[in-house]
Amino acid sequence: MTVHFIGAGPGAADLLTVRAARLIETSPVCIYAGTYLGDQILAYCPPGATLIDSQHLDLDQITDHLVAASRRGADAARLCSGDPSIYSALAEQTRRLDEAGVDWDVTPGVPAYAAAAAIIGRELTVPELAQTVILTRTQAASTAMPETESMAYLAAARATMIIHLAIRRIRAICAELTPAYGPDCPVAVVGNATQPNETVLRGTLATIADQVERAGLRQAAVIMVGEALHAEDFVESHLYGKRRTRP
Repeated sequence: MTVHFIGAGPGAADLLTVRAARLIETSPVCIYAGTYLGDQILAYCPPGATLIDSQHLDLDQITDHLVAASRRGADAARLCSGDPSIYSALAEQTRRLDEAGVDWDVTPGVPAYAAAAAIIGRELTVPELAQTVILTRTQAASTAMPETESMAYLAAARATMIIHLAIRRIRAICAELTPAYGPDCPVAVVGNATQPNETVLRGTLATIADQVERAGLRQAAVIMVGEALHAEDFVESHLYGKRRTRP
């Protein structure tokens, strides 16, 4: 039997991949993060499925449920918001399953930052302006950040920066990024992307914190920073540009 780590996307059920939907439909056990995933996603679970909300469980408790499902011969769908490749605790969980001798696999999903970029209608890489995207988070009451991944250090590249799990620190983040990007650098914040309570805020490093605080965003928000978010005057990509032909 197999534990399926499934990227459930940002929340909209119609953004599930075909593979993800099929695996959820055939798994008698489903462990999901109730903070981010709602009834639309869970509606894919088969009748009578055991549904377990992981938001108040620690890794040991989650692992116990997954191992127990495997021991009784049941596949389990472990739903991750967004995509399992970032901030999903995939590494910790799969290490424990390996120790228990439980098979597992991974199905990718639509990342929250990709959904957020689609919502604001922006490409995160723009020719000769921004060709690098940094995905990161900050530290508050959470796992420590490596010393070489401080906000100021990463900001020196002036790349498009996507900041997860940090909306409650928006004011401090803006202060840390301003010396490198400048106060007028464009910022977009998308909360609860693709869900009924979706919130979209646009501003600059000088103005976005006030907007976030007025909107009352406290979780499930992606912060996007960089000139690519408001690019207008830029060269066209070499990939699709006109090329001279040989005589």
